[in-house]
Amino acid sequence: MKTYANEVDDAVLDLHKRKQKALLGGGQDKIDRQHSSGFYTARERIALLADDDSFLELGMLNHSDKEGAAEKSYGDGLITGLAKVDGRPAVVMAGDKTVFAGTEGAVHIRKSKKVHEYALKRGLPLFNLNEGGGLRMPDGMGSDGISDKLFPQEMLTHSRQVPLMTAILGDSFGGPTWMAVSSDFVTMLKGTCMAIAGPRMLSMATGQKVETEELGGWRVHADHTGQSDSFGDTEEECILQMKKFFSYMPLNSGEEPMFKETDDDPYRKLERVLDILPKQKNRVYDMKEMIKDIADEGEMFEYKAAYGEGLITAFVRMGGRTAGIVANQPKKFAGAAGPKECDKAIDFICLCDSYHIPLIFLHDTPGFRISQDAEREKMPTKIMIWNQALAQSTVPKISVVIRKSVGAAYGNMCGPSMGADFVFAWPTAEINFTGPEVGVNVVFGRQLQEETNQTEARKKLLEQWAFDSSPYKAASKHYLDDVIDPRDTRKYLCKALEYASYKNGTKSERRLANWPTGY
Repeated sequence: MKTYANEVDDAVLDLHKRKQKALLGGGQDKIDRQHSSGFYTARERIALLADDDSFLELGMLNHSDKEGAAEKSYGDGLITGLAKVDGRPAVVMAGDKTVFAGTEGAVHIRKSKKVHEYALKRGLPLFNLNEGGGLRMPDGMGSDGISDKLFPQEMLTHSRQVPLMTAILGDSFGGPTWMAVSSDFVTMLKGTCMAIAGPRMLSMATGQKVETEELGGWRVHADHTGQSDSFGDTEEECILQMKKFFSYMPLNSGEEPMFKETDDDPYRKLERVLDILPKQKNRVYDMKEMIKDIADEGEMFEYKAAYGEGLITAFVRMGGRTAGIVANQPKKFAGAAGPKECDKAIDFICLCDSYHIPLIFLHDTPGFRISQDAEREKMPTKIMIWNQALAQSTVPKISVVIRKSVGAAYGNMCGPSMGADFVFAWPTAEINFTGPEVGVNVVFGRQLQEETNQTEARKKLLEQWAFDSSPYKAASKHYLDDVIDPRDTRKYLCKALEYASYKNGTKSERRLANWPTGY
């Protein structure tokens, strides 16, 4: 006869058996298939992300609610829980490809919704390690099946309350894609695909035949959509990128980013900047080298590095304080912004302002790229939306004009009257409505035609134009706060950030928190 003690032992033993099965998700054969395809499992990805022994799993014994599916659907295609990431608390979700190809059933969706709600409730950042095939056909079929499986409200009204980070680590369609394009940061494993639906569904629905790489491979998102912010050759690299991005973020919108102690003197002289800047005005240089020389420890983390390459957006630290850099890149299109650069700037300004990250603008641009194609891509609208985002942002903003800052671009890069706390210029700065060659041709074109020695006349007019473009005229009327020695740029920026942060730290009013992600 069994005693109560025996029953307890049996119950505990039964629990452990169930959990051992749950660890296998869709079964060992599916795990082996995942490994043979060169991919990690959901649990292995969580282990790469989370600190050792910090993961608290939630919903381990979930399974599909469809009859007969329990033994092969532990987790219902989603592993969720709480963890520490580099010592900081977070909510973690990972799609499990071993269970019905990572598709989303009713339990999967309920589970995802609950942990997302918890992240918002307790102000915890949310990591998504994603791959999967979207809504599971049997679960979503019929008017009743689809009615409770539409876009979840917590995703649609997330409003940058906590950092939302996604890694696309396998082919992802439907749900994982919706989550990715709603995120603050997306990294994507090269060789995978992110799209609304897969090639097979596309072929059946439209007759169009396309390979996954052409449909939504990393190059598509790097060159055309901007829907992924970073890319990695390995899963380890992608997860490290997520952690690096997270290191610049606060835990939630109620906090400022962490201050990181540094031995790098905030008033350090920049001995390299005059070597980086070419002696000839028409020569290119790499603005990234300039940023690294200015930043703490020479470290920067680029955001959307492969998209809109005429503009650099990056995170740095200045005297231990996190800052966002918006800088023209003379190596690409001479630093002139086109439609993609505009979208990139808008996205980054919204992100930084929502998470209390002050902005530093480094100018070297001949203006915007104007063309028939740019007009067809709504370039005027994009320029003005960039300005609207800038005007709505309330974090500290500091501008430095390094070389050229011409026309409307001078405003978009947070020039005078555009809400900057401070606008500084190097003595090499050239500021005007248009560049000297174009300006002289437009204003003095007829006069030049009447000159006997047009070369000499043009030279004199260019010299006059250059004088008018120098920073000293603007500085004399207090449109610029100062003209500074380039080698003192780090000192000025660190001092300016310190003084701009006394009243409320770097906290913003978060007016941009509801702007669409991935604009």
